[in-house]
Amino acid sequence: METSKYEPKNKVRIVTAASLFDGHDAAINIMRRVIQGTGCEVIHLGHDKSAEEVVNTAIQEDANAIALTSYQGGHNEYFKYIYDLLREKGAPQIKIFGGGGGVILPEEIKDLMDYGIDRIYSPDDGRELGLQGMIDDLVKRSDFATGENVTVEDLDKIKFEDSKSIAQVVSAVENFSDEKEDLVKAIDEKANGSMIPIIGITGTGGAGKSSLTDELVRRFLRSNSDKKIAIISVDPSKKKTGGALLGDRIRMNSINDSRVYMRSMATRENNVSVSPYIHSAINILKIAKPDVIILETSGIGQSGSEITEIADVSMYVMTPEYGASTQLEKIDMLDYADLIALNKSDKRGALDALQAVRKQYQRNHLFFDKTLEEMPVFSTKASQFNDWGTTELYNSLIKKVNEVIRKSRFDSAQRDNKNDLILSEVEGYFNEYVEHNVQEESTIIPPKRVRYLSEIVENNKQYDKQVEEQALVAKKMYLIDGAKALITDDEHTHDKLEKVFIKAKKELSEENVFFLQGWHKFKEEMKEETFTYLVRGKEIKVDTKSESLSGLKIPKISLPRFQDWGDLIRWKGQENVPGQFPYTAGIYPFKRTGEDPTRMFAGEGGPERTNRRFHYVSAEMPAKRLSTAFDSVTLYGQDPAFPPDIYGKIGNAGVSIATLDDAKKLYSGFDLINAMTSVSMTINGPAPMLLAFFMNAAIDQNCEKYIEENNLWDKVEQKLKEKFDDKGLKRPSYNGELPPSNNGLGLKLLGITGDEILDVETYAKIKAETIATVRGTVQADILKEDQAQNTCIFSTEFALRLMGDVQEYFIKEKVRNFYSVSISGYHIAEAGANPISQLAFTLANGFTYVEYYLSRGMNINDFAPNLSFFFSNGIDPEYAVIGRVARRIWAKAMKEKYHANERSQMLKYHIQTSGRSLHAQEIDFNDIRTTLQALYAIYDNCNSLHTNAYDEAITTPTEESVRRAMAIQLIINKELGLAKNENPLQGSFIIEELTDLVEEAVYAEFDRITERGGVLGAMETMYQRSKIQEESMHYEWLKHTGEYPIIGVNTFLGKDGSPTILPREVIRSTEEEKQKQISNLENFQKAHSDKSDEMLAELQKAAINQQNLFEVMMEAGKYCSLGQITNALFEVGGKYRRNM
Repeated sequence: METSKYEPKNKVRIVTAASLFDGHDAAINIMRRVIQGTGCEVIHLGHDKSAEEVVNTAIQEDANAIALTSYQGGHNEYFKYIYDLLREKGAPQIKIFGGGGGVILPEEIKDLMDYGIDRIYSPDDGRELGLQGMIDDLVKRSDFATGENVTVEDLDKIKFEDSKSIAQVVSAVENFSDEKEDLVKAIDEKANGSMIPIIGITGTGGAGKSSLTDELVRRFLRSNSDKKIAIISVDPSKKKTGGALLGDRIRMNSINDSRVYMRSMATRENNVSVSPYIHSAINILKIAKPDVIILETSGIGQSGSEITEIADVSMYVMTPEYGASTQLEKIDMLDYADLIALNKSDKRGALDALQAVRKQYQRNHLFFDKTLEEMPVFSTKASQFNDWGTTELYNSLIKKVNEVIRKSRFDSAQRDNKNDLILSEVEGYFNEYVEHNVQEESTIIPPKRVRYLSEIVENNKQYDKQVEEQALVAKKMYLIDGAKALITDDEHTHDKLEKVFIKAKKELSEENVFFLQGWHKFKEEMKEETFTYLVRGKEIKVDTKSESLSGLKIPKISLPRFQDWGDLIRWKGQENVPGQFPYTAGIYPFKRTGEDPTRMFAGEGGPERTNRRFHYVSAEMPAKRLSTAFDSVTLYGQDPAFPPDIYGKIGNAGVSIATLDDAKKLYSGFDLINAMTSVSMTINGPAPMLLAFFMNAAIDQNCEKYIEENNLWDKVEQKLKEKFDDKGLKRPSYNGELPPSNNGLGLKLLGITGDEILDVETYAKIKAETIATVRGTVQADILKEDQAQNTCIFSTEFALRLMGDVQEYFIKEKVRNFYSVSISGYHIAEAGANPISQLAFTLANGFTYVEYYLSRGMNINDFAPNLSFFFSNGIDPEYAVIGRVARRIWAKAMKEKYHANERSQMLKYHIQTSGRSLHAQEIDFNDIRTTLQALYAIYDNCNSLHTNAYDEAITTPTEESVRRAMAIQLIINKELGLAKNENPLQGSFIIEELTDLVEEAVYAEFDRITERGGVLGAMETMYQRSKIQEESMHYEWLKHTGEYPIIGVNTFLGKDGSPTILPREVIRSTEEEKQKQISNLENFQKAHSDKSDEMLAELQKAAINQQNLFEVMMEAGKYCSLGQITNALFEVGGKYRRNM
């Protein structure tokens, strides 16, 4: 295979992006690195990019090609929309390339390439060409000149609204300045006399210039609703390859707006921070007449003062980590800049740095008559939601820009002798950002608490040491007691032994003395037919044995046969019976009868189809445990919509839920306050919105019951008439037939809510009772998203704040049975982590929520019971003990460090069998792996179990495959004899040793995370993400070489070579379902249009000024759709900022 690279003849610019999420974030990253290394300039957009955004970027940047990776669900439409949009916007020369692993089927590849997509690379192409070979092919096809045919006449066509007219002229000066001297001259003449102010932003590499620019642009757009802005962003070229990473767009969320034009440029020279063509490029923008131009230069070292010659107002961005304060004397920009931003000022030493930079500025400018506070040095945290320092910086910048405008107008008026009314005109000046009025800091983990994980390690090891010491004392007592029994004839020795015994007993804790005294009685009680214990004040009576077909009585809990008291104390301290601290063997004394840990899984099409599937799979089950998967439109907090983008994804690979009505239909016919019903929602970013929909759906079910009892249906009829019939709108309804087990509960108030029918007091009573009773969980764990699969829609800090708001609301409203967050390791394992990393990162994330909620003033016992954990298991040996270790570490830390009560010490843990061990080859073998994993989970006493369907690697699971998956765990629970015992792992030497080894490995990882500044500090340097990717690559490599044998994949292949299996039945949402979801949404929005705008404004105000957002969302969820809420929060700066 050739290793030499193709060398492009022209400057080739390529836009790279991913349509969705999952592993594609990593994949497109690898691709863009190779493309850069091949000498191209890459504009990287990251993932979750709409077709429209990708096309607009490509046109603004005058790219040669777009390279995409796309995941299943709407990929055919996605590529076609891009193709159509490029033609519609007059840019058919831009080529389109794509790939998506094995999810784009061979016939789909043919269809797309026949349509006009330049090339879709398949896994077979990768095997044949190699990675570099594929990229060479892509670059070669894209190697053509841009801007070559531009003439002076094209300058008259430049309009701000027409990106293409600006972009091609910029390319012409970048690529053909020497050949087109007349063009350059004409541009300069045409721009002469322009008074558009230019803001220059420069700074050190990695200081956060792009993020800060983004925050300033967002505040500008929000405060000046009629003004336009143009941005040029310069990044350095690589001397070795000639390639460049133009990485600023990925950090900017505010630029996807019709009032913004952005162009990324490479320096194409060494050791300069501005491109040699920058003057021409700025003049081209002046011809387009935006209201203001921002020039952001590449941050390399301490240079960058070239920018001051170009800009009217210049700003220097730095961080507190500049080394010794003598370094400040060397920074030119502290002489020239009008404003200094000390960004990332949540770092240690930020206050001292602020003082030092102010002093240096004062010395440089000889401002000794002014106080340090008056220096234009601002402490900012651009990555933080609505940071007050950034608002101050923005307002100060606007004042300076307005001064520049005023001065240039004055000078111009002087020249033209028109100085009468110019200065009084307000027009043309910019507004400051006035919505923001809360100044207090909001840090997630206070700096003084960043050692929390190592403190937990120290705490738990101290506990282990005490257990060992107590075990030795008990052993000594046992030996003395034995000696006493033997020496009966020597009274003197007997008395001496008695004294030593009493002395030793004083060293044994009271709790351990009671335990030893009561042990014999406890063993006798367990031999009785039934055992009685209390749960939350309720007496529960259970049979202690089950009878086999042979008539043997099999104990549910088997106790150790130790005689030595020391062994018993050690066992009590590290193992104990299920239901007793440290809960290693399980958190309840016995499994609940009549409630297996089986979960029913569904999510496809519209809410009606998924509702039918739920009723089908739970038909004969006493407990309804509904696990819901959502489509990618819902996962990203958007509404169903027509092309050019979202349409193809509606209802694919999950259910489409956009409104409260959808949620009511989804769970209709299931009584949500029944103790045997619980709902689990696999959703991350939009979790608070989906949770508000769910809670309101449950409340309205109970309002229905009340309306039925008091026969108030005429009021309902009247309300429906005025809300829908009188406005000419269709009344919402459940589409199609109800399944036999759906009694229609939850469907009678579609389109309206209980508070529109009932009086305030009655509604409030029903609401309070309902939310205190419903059971379930919402995933919501945003930390693992940023570390692993990354479906983040809100910034991590804003998402954590939202979760804290949910928890605070739960405490205030006494929501006891619903988990406010399911802290998830499943997605960390899916992204490729090994079992120890999964467990360590997940527990570390759990303790991060604990620390954050404590810092917000919540009481540990008020919130710890609302946390649950969700792990993946697999076939590795460590998975046999993952639950044991998790429960043990959590219990020790909660009891000994946080002094939490018993309920808070119990770690609830839910298992889903491994998704990574599902292979697209020999899919029947997947069930065998799943069975073994289910056995691990059930033996390890998990609180609930979700068994994956064998065909999930290739399609959305079918009814048949879901039944098989559920049968696996039902057979283990109902038929497997040993599973009738509830602590089968206890007493095994290997299990005990594995437990100790894994626990120790987790502690070592905790210390490594502490060294990096705790979980959030480690995330900044992408420690977790890098480690997960390395472990994933290690696994893939061993799989590739065959060192790690996988039956039916790389060994024991069938006679046909076990090829990738094509699904028999591919589940995709129908055209009718997509259309229906869109029309239902439009109907809902029209019916609530009188109220929704007011609710969204209230939501934005609450967000900016740090009020409890979930409280507002509970109301907003009645009138607003999911997308309306998400986008309202994006507008005020809540959006996630992607990085490389």
